Amino acid sequence: MKIVSVVGARPNFVKMAPVHKALVGSGIEHMIVHTGQHYDYEMSDVFFSDFGLPKPDIYLDVGSGSSCFQIGEIIKRLENTLIWANADLVLVYGDTNSTLAGAICSDKCKIKLGHVEAGLRSYDSAMPEENNRIMTDHLSDYLFAPTRNAVTNLRNEKITGRVFYTGDLSVEIINRIKVISKQSKILDTLDLKSRSYLLLTMHRAENTNLREYFIQLLKAFESLGDNTIVFPIHPRTKKMFKTFGLLDRLLKCSNVKLLLPSGYIDFIALLQNASKVVTDSGGIQKEAYLLKIPCITMRNNTEWVETMKGRWNVLTGVNSKNIVNAIRSPSPTSQYNKSVFGSGRTSKVIYELISSINTTNKKGK
Repeated sequence: MKIVSVVGARPNFVKMAPVHKALVGSGIEHMIVHTGQHYDYEMSDVFFSDFGLPKPDIYLDVGSGSSCFQIGEIIKRLENTLIWANADLVLVYGDTNSTLAGAICSDKCKIKLGHVEAGLRSYDSAMPEENNRIMTDHLSDYLFAPTRNAVTNLRNEKITGRVFYTGDLSVEIINRIKVISKQSKILDTLDLKSRSYLLLTMHRAENTNLREYFIQLLKAFESLGDNTIVFPIHPRTKKMFKTFGLLDRLLKCSNVKLLLPSGYIDFIALLQNASKVVTDSGGIQKEAYLLKIPCITMRNNTEWVETMKGRWNVLTGVNSKNIVNAIRSPSPTSQYNKSVFGSGRTSKVIYELISSINTTNKKGK
């Protein structure tokens, strides 16, 4: 059996790592195609090295651009690779542009498709990721759902592919990385003590395209003058601070420590030692929950509804008063249920399912 994984951004690399090890460890040929969606290929190398992954077999070098540009370029460049590879199955992960492009190309090349992390829904059609995952799910032959709620979503949509409950890969990833991250020197480098700071990330297009949201974020920083805020700033976010003429105001916030985006191990070290995390990332909401770090999500909805029980995750939108109130509220102490994300053997479950299903017949053949 030959399997091709199509990846292109941080969330894809993270999810693929344990699947790769499970497949290769069982003798399955696994080809990694890196689309180059990530804005900086050198930075993406950090994630490959953090997870002990081999260099990608194919690099498509698509680069940054609009969603339409990226998806179109990936499909054009991926088609010949998939035809040449003669794969039995294409795997895509999560909800990035690379995910959707891989799904469309697989469908048009008549190759069966598996979607890892299928069935998540925020029910916000303005979110590019929501549309990516819905379309990918409806093109997929095999849907590997991380939660029972995801399975229910797929059943309700009458998905035609085969749906499997697998648990979430993040359980085994976090179990491994939180041990390794103890060797990280990032806290020493930044002169930080555990639980002495807030961690913040913001990168989603819907949050970084409006000047008012940047003003709201700055007001929150200024209201939290006594709190140290560690801010690994995404290149898009930094660019928009400049575009909106607000970078100088950000630099005047002496309580904010600006960092370049971190490798995964260093980031998990920062996350598991933070008092709380403020983010608009879907993945970080889940990672924070697994590490029992209270999360404040700068969105009005979430696909990870499991994290909201017991107020482990609070939705604030990009509103300075709501963010500050959530930060100052007492941390949750109960109603925590790690098992909602599975037992920590998801990569093995996915391997066993792939091994048991008939992937050798191409679509339409």
